[in-house]
Amino acid sequence: MGQRYAGLHEDENGGMTNLGQIVKDGWVFGLIPDDEDCKGWDAGQMQVLYEKTYAEWEKYGHLPSRLPAELLQRYMLIHENAIAHAKANGWDPELGEDD
Repeated sequence: MGQRYAGLHEDENGGMTNLGQIVKDGWVFGLIPDDEDCKGWDAGQMQVLYEKTYAEWEKYGHLPSRLPAELLQRYMLIHENAIAHAKANGWDPELGEDD
């Protein structure tokens, strides 16, 4: 059995990772329930979710500014909450020398 995702709520950097972004995008587009943080998902499951979110983003040129109002509002709420959570748990949005 390969590595499993820790889940958004236990992800490093308060979920501000590539896998965390996939989960949040899954919520934005309603691809997974809002209470699903993908804890225990394997790489194949995360890849499938990534492909689904990618297809959704493609419809809007991969730009939040092109989302319809309802999706943009959902996107903003999810990301504002995620940023607040991450900062409260020690995440620093500034890039380090290794980033």
